[in-house]
Amino acid sequence: MNIQNYINGKFHNPIENNWIDNYNPANGEIYGQIPNSGKADVENAYNAAKAAFTKWSQTSLEERSRILIKISELLEQNLKRFAEAESKDNGKPISLAKAVDIPRAASNFRFFGYAITQFASESHESVGQKAINYTLRQPIGVVGCISPWNLPLYLFTWKIAPAIAAGNCIIAKPSEVTPMTAYLLGEILTEAGLPKGVLNIVHGLGATTGQAIVEHPEIKAISFTGGSATGAHIARVAAPLFKKLSLELGGKNPNLIFADCDYENMLETTVRSSFANQGQICLCGSRIFIEKTIYEKFKIDFVNKVEKLKVGHPSDAKTNIGALVSKSHLEKVTHYINLAKQENGKIICGGKTVSVEGYENGYYLEPTIIEVKSNDCRINQEEIFGPVVTIMPFTTEKDVLEMANTVNYGLSATLWTNNLKRTLRLSHQLQAGIVWVNTWMLRDLRTPFGGMKASGVGREGGFEALRFFTEAKNVCIKY
Repeated sequence: MNIQNYINGKFHNPIENNWIDNYNPANGEIYGQIPNSGKADVENAYNAAKAAFTKWSQTSLEERSRILIKISELLEQNLKRFAEAESKDNGKPISLAKAVDIPRAASNFRFFGYAITQFASESHESVGQKAINYTLRQPIGVVGCISPWNLPLYLFTWKIAPAIAAGNCIIAKPSEVTPMTAYLLGEILTEAGLPKGVLNIVHGLGATTGQAIVEHPEIKAISFTGGSATGAHIARVAAPLFKKLSLELGGKNPNLIFADCDYENMLETTVRSSFANQGQICLCGSRIFIEKTIYEKFKIDFVNKVEKLKVGHPSDAKTNIGALVSKSHLEKVTHYINLAKQENGKIICGGKTVSVEGYENGYYLEPTIIEVKSNDCRINQEEIFGPVVTIMPFTTEKDVLEMANTVNYGLSATLWTNNLKRTLRLSHQLQAGIVWVNTWMLRDLRTPFGGMKASGVGREGGFEALRFFTEAKNVCIKY
């Protein structure tokens, strides 16, 4: 199946007729092609967006809201089709796509459809000066949104929904590794009545399509989710052009487990926070620190539970761990497992590729637990982004806090304790944009999402996203 670009409300082949093979991770086979769009395709998308902007930016909030909610409803009505496409394209269990990815994509449209109607301006009376100041929040214009492969439609819509709601027109590029659901979304946009040119979807490699979007002088803002190295490159290109930037990048997230936690709840959740979506979530807890008094018990219980996880074809209802997204990514993850052995890490569970009967060329890997002696080793400092976690004990709160913070990333942290003073103290001191206490991945879409240090710049979610996709203008009137 060949995917096409969605520009000005219609599907188009790439102008220069350049194509990329699209692989099914579950069997390693090519099942279609996608455009490798160039500057000309991006320019066509920009022209469509520019032409649509004046009218869309002046469309009433009620009408924008209605269209976004209609898109949400259509996604829910097409749940099975989109979940199957997401699973085939990404390798994740279809059960996960049905339960999480597609419902969250629908929620993104619904949330921002309602949020834009509550996005209020500010006013200030300058007492004694006989003046009033009020702030306008105006759409930026044409913006660029670039999303990753791990949660394809989920994170694609997390960007485009607030941008549309705020009155912008968009050129969006999904990952070239997982383009299918973004392509299918084009059909729903048309059915929902989104005016042509408001959202344009161009496919291709980061080095070609992504680069053309980032360096386009008239695209005024870039929202990107992906690797930290790519984020740094985007910043270098975009900064001299004075573009607004939102960069949601990598993570190397710590789990801090204290002996006074609710042990069974912690254990069940830690299995999930380690290996959900094959560990391919930037919020997964990949460094697990356990208080020494319960370390041996945790190690035995954790391994027992992880060994029961089934690695299998994404369509199998019993599958817990599906295929990794690509052959190159599988090779990267196995490289880190081999590196762990060189660094004197002890593999206490998994560590091997898996051959699934009937799908022997798929990209499968056992969930892997590595016992490490030091937080300074590369597998504790570098993002692996796969079904691999490390464990090590700690003795004092001071020691585990230092280990948690001694890393280049600062996206999220998970804290397991029933000590209120410790909860408040560590939540304040952990260098992370999100701190979960006695839970993981519990999200309220109104809250700010993002990280510190190499985990990114800016925040997404709620009014933070609407602020990013608008320009503030102060008006002062003396009376």
